[in-house]
Amino acid sequence: MRAYMMKRVLHLIPTLVGASLVIFFIFALAPGDFIDSDINLTPERALELKALYGFDKPLFERYFIWLGNALRGDFGYSLQYQQPVMKVLGEYIWNSFLIAGASLIMTWIIALLAGVISAVKMYTWYDSLVTFGVFALMSFPSFFLGLLMVKFFAVDLGWLPIGGMLNTGSEATGWAYAWEVLNHMLLPATVMTLLSVGSLTRHFRTNMIDVIKQDFVRTARAKGLKERVVVFKHALRNALLPAITLLGLELPGLFSGAIITEKVFTWPGVGYIHMEAITNRDYTLLMGFTMFLAIITVLGNLLADWLYATADPRIRMK
Repeated sequence: MRAYMMKRVLHLIPTLVGASLVIFFIFALAPGDFIDSDINLTPERALELKALYGFDKPLFERYFIWLGNALRGDFGYSLQYQQPVMKVLGEYIWNSFLIAGASLIMTWIIALLAGVISAVKMYTWYDSLVTFGVFALMSFPSFFLGLLMVKFFAVDLGWLPIGGMLNTGSEATGWAYAWEVLNHMLLPATVMTLLSVGSLTRHFRTNMIDVIKQDFVRTARAKGLKERVVVFKHALRNALLPAITLLGLELPGLFSGAIITEKVFTWPGVGYIHMEAITNRDYTLLMGFTMFLAIITVLGNLLADWLYATADPRIRMK
Protein backbone atom coordinates (compact mmCIF):
# COMPACT_ATOMS: atom_id res chain seq x y z
CA MET A 1 0.00 0.00 0.00
CA ARG A 2 2.81 2.41 0.89
CA ALA A 3 4.68 1.68 -2.36
CA TYR A 4 1.49 2.17 -4.37
CA MET A 5 0.79 5.56 -2.77
CA MET A 6 4.41 6.71 -3.19
CA LYS A 7 4.19 5.91 -6.88
CA ARG A 8 0.98 7.90 -7.16
CA VAL A 9 2.54 10.88 -5.35
CA LEU A 10 5.56 10.86 -7.69
CA HIS A 11 3.20 10.93 -10.68
CA LEU A 12 1.64 14.12 -9.35
CA ILE A 13 4.86 16.15 -9.48
CA PRO A 14 5.17 16.43 -13.30
CA THR A 15 1.41 17.00 -13.46
CA LEU A 16 1.62 20.05 -11.21
CA VAL A 17 4.68 21.38 -13.03
CA GLY A 18 2.90 21.04 -16.37
CA ALA A 19 -0.23 22.68 -14.95
CA SER A 20 1.81 25.61 -13.62
CA LEU A 21 3.40 26.09 -17.05
CA VAL A 22 0.04 26.16 -18.83
CA ILE A 23 -1.60 28.40 -16.21
CA PHE A 24 1.20 30.95 -16.22
CA PHE A 25 1.47 31.33 -19.98
CA ILE A 26 -2.31 31.48 -20.53
CA PHE A 27 -2.58 34.52 -18.26
CA ALA A 28 0.82 36.01 -19.10
CA LEU A 29 -0.01 36.06 -22.81
CA ALA A 30 -3.43 37.63 -22.26
CA PRO A 31 -3.58 41.22 -23.56
CA GLY A 32 -3.21 43.98 -20.97
CA ASP A 33 -3.08 43.74 -17.20
CA PHE A 34 -4.30 45.58 -14.09
CA ILE A 35 -1.88 48.46 -14.70
CA ASP A 36 -3.03 48.93 -18.31
CA SER A 37 -6.67 49.05 -17.20
CA ASP A 38 -6.05 52.13 -15.01
CA ILE A 39 -6.71 55.07 -17.34
CA ASN A 40 -5.54 57.56 -14.70
CA LEU A 41 -1.91 56.42 -14.93
CA THR A 42 0.51 58.26 -17.17
CA PRO A 43 2.62 56.12 -19.55
CA GLU A 44 5.72 56.90 -17.49
CA ARG A 45 4.07 55.83 -14.22
CA ALA A 46 2.70 52.66 -15.87
CA LEU A 47 6.22 51.70 -16.99
CA GLU A 48 7.53 52.32 -13.47
CA LEU A 49 4.88 50.06 -11.95
CA LYS A 50 5.52 47.31 -14.51
CA ALA A 51 9.23 47.43 -13.69
CA LEU A 52 8.41 47.39 -9.97
CA TYR A 53 6.24 44.25 -10.25
CA GLY A 54 8.49 42.54 -12.82
CA PHE A 55 6.07 42.73 -15.76
CA ASP A 56 8.83 44.07 -18.02
CA LYS A 57 10.95 40.90 -17.77
CA PRO A 58 10.98 38.13 -20.44
CA LEU A 59 8.20 35.56 -20.13
CA PHE A 60 10.37 32.56 -19.26
CA GLU A 61 12.27 34.55 -16.63
CA ARG A 62 8.97 35.66 -15.12
CA TYR A 63 7.74 32.05 -15.11
CA PHE A 64 10.71 30.68 -13.20
CA ILE A 65 10.54 33.57 -10.72
CA TRP A 66 6.82 32.89 -10.18
CA LEU A 67 7.37 29.10 -9.91
CA GLY A 68 10.23 29.54 -7.43
CA ASN A 69 8.11 31.83 -5.26
CA ALA A 70 5.11 29.48 -5.57
CA LEU A 71 7.18 26.56 -4.25
CA ARG A 72 7.76 28.69 -1.13
CA GLY A 73 4.05 29.41 -0.81
CA ASP A 74 4.19 32.89 -2.39
CA PHE A 75 1.85 33.20 -5.40
CA GLY A 76 2.52 36.86 -6.01
CA TYR A 77 0.87 40.17 -5.16
CA SER A 78 -2.71 41.09 -6.02
CA LEU A 79 -2.75 44.61 -7.45
CA GLN A 80 -6.52 44.79 -7.12
CA TYR A 81 -6.56 44.09 -3.37
CA GLN A 82 -3.03 45.39 -2.67
CA GLN A 83 -2.29 42.24 -0.68
CA PRO A 84 -0.40 38.97 -1.27
CA VAL A 85 -2.45 36.45 -3.25
CA MET A 86 -2.28 33.86 -0.47
CA LYS A 87 -3.66 36.36 2.03
CA VAL A 88 -6.55 37.25 -0.29
CA LEU A 89 -7.37 33.58 -0.93
CA GLY A 90 -7.05 32.83 2.79
CA GLU A 91 -9.69 35.45 3.59
CA TYR A 92 -12.25 34.02 1.16
CA ILE A 93 -11.42 30.33 0.76
CA TRP A 94 -13.18 29.17 3.92
CA ASN A 95 -16.43 30.79 2.81
CA SER A 96 -16.24 28.73 -0.38
CA PHE A 97 -15.34 25.60 1.59
CA LEU A 98 -18.50 26.16 3.65
CA ILE A 99 -20.97 25.99 0.78
CA ALA A 100 -18.86 23.50 -1.20
CA GLY A 101 -18.72 21.10 1.76
CA ALA A 102 -22.45 21.44 2.47
CA SER A 103 -23.24 20.92 -1.21
CA LEU A 104 -20.95 17.88 -1.44
CA ILE A 105 -22.59 16.18 1.57
CA MET A 106 -26.13 16.88 0.37
CA THR A 107 -25.30 15.83 -3.21
CA TRP A 108 -23.92 12.44 -2.20
CA ILE A 109 -26.72 11.68 0.26
CA ILE A 110 -29.49 12.57 -2.21
CA ALA A 111 -27.79 10.93 -5.19
CA LEU A 112 -27.02 7.75 -3.25
CA LEU A 113 -30.56 7.25 -1.97
CA ALA A 114 -32.26 8.29 -5.22
CA GLY A 115 -29.91 6.25 -7.41
CA VAL A 116 -30.12 3.08 -5.31
CA ILE A 117 -33.91 3.16 -4.98
CA SER A 118 -34.25 3.97 -8.68
CA ALA A 119 -32.13 0.92 -9.57
CA VAL A 120 -34.08 -1.36 -7.26
CA LYS A 121 -37.41 -0.05 -8.63
CA MET A 122 -36.16 -0.06 -12.23
CA TYR A 123 -38.73 0.87 -14.91
CA THR A 124 -41.36 1.88 -12.34
CA TRP A 125 -43.01 5.30 -12.08
CA TYR A 126 -40.45 6.26 -9.44
CA ASP A 127 -37.56 5.42 -11.76
CA SER A 128 -39.14 7.44 -14.58
CA LEU A 129 -39.72 10.40 -12.26
CA VAL A 130 -36.11 10.35 -11.03
CA THR A 131 -34.79 10.06 -14.60
CA PHE A 132 -36.91 13.01 -15.72
CA GLY A 133 -35.87 15.07 -12.69
CA VAL A 134 -32.13 14.52 -12.99
CA PHE A 135 -32.08 15.27 -16.72
CA ALA A 136 -34.13 18.42 -16.12
CA LEU A 137 -31.71 19.60 -13.42
CA MET A 138 -28.68 18.86 -15.60
CA SER A 139 -30.21 21.04 -18.35
CA PHE A 140 -30.50 24.21 -16.24
CA PRO A 141 -27.66 26.77 -16.46
CA SER A 142 -26.36 27.69 -12.99
CA PHE A 143 -27.11 31.41 -13.34
CA PHE A 144 -30.70 30.74 -14.50
CA LEU A 145 -31.45 28.32 -11.66
CA GLY A 146 -29.87 30.69 -9.14
CA LEU A 147 -31.88 33.69 -10.33
CA LEU A 148 -35.05 31.57 -10.45
CA MET A 149 -34.62 30.52 -6.81
CA VAL A 150 -33.85 34.10 -5.76
CA LYS A 151 -37.02 35.28 -7.49
CA PHE A 152 -39.20 32.58 -5.92
CA PHE A 153 -37.83 32.04 -2.40
CA ALA A 154 -36.29 35.45 -1.65
CA VAL A 155 -38.34 38.00 -3.59
CA ASP A 156 -41.83 36.46 -3.91
CA LEU A 157 -42.05 34.43 -0.69
CA GLY A 158 -39.48 36.34 1.36
CA TRP A 159 -38.38 33.19 3.17
CA LEU A 160 -34.65 33.60 2.62
CA PRO A 161 -32.22 36.50 2.07
CA ILE A 162 -31.37 37.50 -1.49
CA GLY A 163 -27.60 37.32 -1.17
CA GLY A 164 -24.49 38.03 0.84
CA MET A 165 -23.29 36.16 3.89
CA LEU A 166 -24.77 38.30 6.68
CA ASN A 167 -27.55 40.83 7.07
CA THR A 168 -26.62 44.42 6.26
CA GLY A 169 -24.99 46.03 9.30
CA SER A 170 -25.18 42.79 11.29
CA GLU A 171 -23.14 42.57 14.49
CA ALA A 172 -24.37 39.11 15.44
CA THR A 173 -22.10 36.76 17.37
CA GLY A 174 -22.26 33.16 18.55
CA TRP A 175 -25.36 31.19 17.59
CA ALA A 176 -27.05 34.25 16.10
CA TYR A 177 -24.09 34.67 13.72
CA ALA A 178 -24.21 30.97 12.77
CA TRP A 179 -27.96 31.20 12.11
CA GLU A 180 -27.52 34.21 9.81
CA VAL A 181 -24.77 32.45 7.85
CA LEU A 182 -26.93 29.32 7.58
CA ASN A 183 -29.88 31.31 6.21
CA HIS A 184 -27.69 33.04 3.64
CA MET A 185 -25.89 29.88 2.49
CA LEU A 186 -29.05 27.80 2.07
CA LEU A 187 -29.91 29.07 -1.43
CA PRO A 188 -26.41 28.91 -3.00
CA ALA A 189 -25.71 25.50 -1.44
CA THR A 190 -29.07 24.21 -2.71
CA VAL A 191 -28.38 25.49 -6.24
CA MET A 192 -24.96 23.80 -6.30
CA THR A 193 -26.51 20.58 -4.99
CA LEU A 194 -29.26 20.55 -7.61
CA LEU A 195 -26.74 21.14 -10.39
CA SER A 196 -24.47 18.32 -9.19
CA VAL A 197 -26.93 15.67 -8.07
CA GLY A 198 -28.18 14.67 -11.52
CA SER A 199 -25.07 13.09 -13.01
CA LEU A 200 -24.12 11.41 -9.73
CA THR A 201 -27.61 9.91 -9.37
CA ARG A 202 -27.37 8.42 -12.86
CA HIS A 203 -23.95 7.02 -11.99
CA PHE A 204 -25.21 5.31 -8.82
CA ARG A 205 -28.27 3.96 -10.65
CA THR A 206 -26.17 2.45 -13.45
CA ASN A 207 -23.69 0.86 -11.03
CA MET A 208 -26.45 -0.60 -8.86
CA ILE A 209 -28.27 -2.08 -11.87
CA ASP A 210 -25.06 -3.87 -12.89
CA VAL A 211 -24.39 -5.14 -9.36
CA ILE A 212 -27.87 -6.41 -8.45
CA LYS A 213 -27.78 -8.69 -11.53
CA GLN A 214 -24.66 -10.50 -10.31
CA ASP A 215 -24.60 -13.97 -8.80
CA PHE A 216 -23.55 -13.01 -5.27
CA VAL A 217 -26.68 -10.85 -4.92
CA ARG A 218 -28.87 -13.75 -6.02
CA THR A 219 -27.06 -15.94 -3.51
CA ALA A 220 -27.69 -13.44 -0.72
CA ARG A 221 -31.39 -13.38 -1.56
CA ALA A 222 -31.47 -17.20 -1.75
CA LYS A 223 -30.11 -17.35 1.81
CA GLY A 224 -33.23 -15.55 2.97
CA LEU A 225 -31.62 -12.21 3.81
CA LYS A 226 -33.91 -9.21 3.97
CA GLU A 227 -34.01 -7.12 0.82
CA ARG A 228 -32.74 -4.08 2.72
CA VAL A 229 -29.66 -6.03 3.85
CA VAL A 230 -29.04 -7.38 0.34
CA VAL A 231 -29.25 -3.93 -1.25
CA PHE A 232 -27.49 -1.71 1.28
CA LYS A 233 -24.95 -4.15 2.74
CA HIS A 234 -23.97 -6.42 -0.15
CA ALA A 235 -24.88 -4.68 -3.42
CA LEU A 236 -24.21 -1.08 -2.44
CA ARG A 237 -20.69 -1.76 -1.18
CA ASN A 238 -19.66 -3.08 -4.59
CA ALA A 239 -21.56 -0.38 -6.46
CA LEU A 240 -19.68 2.32 -4.56
CA LEU A 241 -16.28 1.25 -5.91
CA PRO A 242 -16.60 2.95 -9.35
CA ALA A 243 -18.12 6.02 -7.68
CA ILE A 244 -15.01 6.53 -5.56
CA THR A 245 -13.12 7.71 -8.63
CA LEU A 246 -15.63 10.56 -8.99
CA LEU A 247 -14.65 11.94 -5.58
CA GLY A 248 -11.39 13.26 -7.00
CA LEU A 249 -13.31 15.48 -9.41
CA GLU A 250 -16.01 16.61 -6.99
CA LEU A 251 -14.06 19.21 -4.97
CA PRO A 252 -12.48 21.11 -7.87
CA GLY A 253 -15.76 20.78 -9.74
CA LEU A 254 -17.60 22.40 -6.83
CA PHE A 255 -15.15 25.28 -6.58
CA SER A 256 -15.17 25.95 -10.31
CA GLY A 257 -18.93 25.53 -10.45
CA ALA A 258 -19.33 27.94 -7.55
CA ILE A 259 -17.86 30.81 -9.55
CA ILE A 260 -21.19 31.71 -11.20
CA THR A 261 -23.27 30.74 -8.16
CA GLU A 262 -21.24 32.91 -5.79
CA LYS A 263 -21.55 35.83 -8.20
CA VAL A 264 -25.33 35.43 -8.44
CA PHE A 265 -25.76 35.31 -4.66
CA THR A 266 -22.88 37.76 -3.92
CA TRP A 267 -21.43 35.12 -1.62
CA PRO A 268 -17.94 36.32 -0.52
CA GLY A 269 -15.94 33.30 -1.66
CA VAL A 270 -13.06 32.67 -4.02
CA GLY A 271 -15.47 32.22 -6.92
CA TYR A 272 -16.81 35.73 -6.38
CA ILE A 273 -13.36 37.35 -6.23
CA HIS A 274 -12.37 35.27 -9.28
CA MET A 275 -15.03 37.05 -11.32
CA GLU A 276 -13.90 40.40 -9.93
CA ALA A 277 -10.30 39.58 -10.86
CA ILE A 278 -11.33 38.80 -14.45
CA THR A 279 -13.12 42.15 -14.70
CA ASN A 280 -10.09 44.03 -13.35
CA ARG A 281 -7.51 41.87 -15.17
CA ASP A 282 -5.75 40.97 -11.93
CA TYR A 283 -3.90 38.08 -13.56
CA THR A 284 -1.68 37.37 -10.54
CA LEU A 285 -4.74 36.57 -8.44
CA LEU A 286 -6.23 34.54 -11.30
CA MET A 287 -3.04 32.47 -11.59
CA GLY A 288 -3.03 31.81 -7.85
CA PHE A 289 -6.68 30.70 -7.81
CA THR A 290 -6.31 28.51 -10.92
CA MET A 291 -3.19 26.90 -9.46
CA PHE A 292 -5.18 26.28 -6.28
CA LEU A 293 -7.79 24.44 -8.36
CA ALA A 294 -5.02 22.37 -9.97
CA ILE A 295 -3.63 21.42 -6.55
CA ILE A 296 -7.11 20.53 -5.27
CA THR A 297 -7.64 18.38 -8.38
CA VAL A 298 -4.46 16.34 -7.98
CA LEU A 299 -5.01 15.97 -4.22
CA GLY A 300 -8.58 14.83 -4.90
CA ASN A 301 -7.31 12.25 -7.37
CA LEU A 302 -4.74 11.10 -4.82
CA LEU A 303 -7.51 10.73 -2.23
CA ALA A 304 -9.60 8.76 -4.75
CA ASP A 305 -6.63 6.47 -5.45
CA TRP A 306 -6.15 5.84 -1.74
CA LEU A 307 -9.85 5.15 -1.14
CA TYR A 308 -10.02 2.84 -4.14
CA ALA A 309 -6.93 0.92 -3.03
CA THR A 310 -8.38 0.64 0.48
CA ALA A 311 -11.70 -0.65 -0.83
CA ASP A 312 -10.23 -2.99 -3.46
CA PRO A 313 -6.98 -4.72 -2.39
CA ARG A 314 -6.34 -5.87 -5.98
CA ILE A 315 -5.44 -2.27 -6.95
CA ARG A 316 -2.52 -2.21 -4.52
CA MET A 317 -0.76 -4.99 -6.38
CA LYS A 318 -0.62 -3.11 -9.70
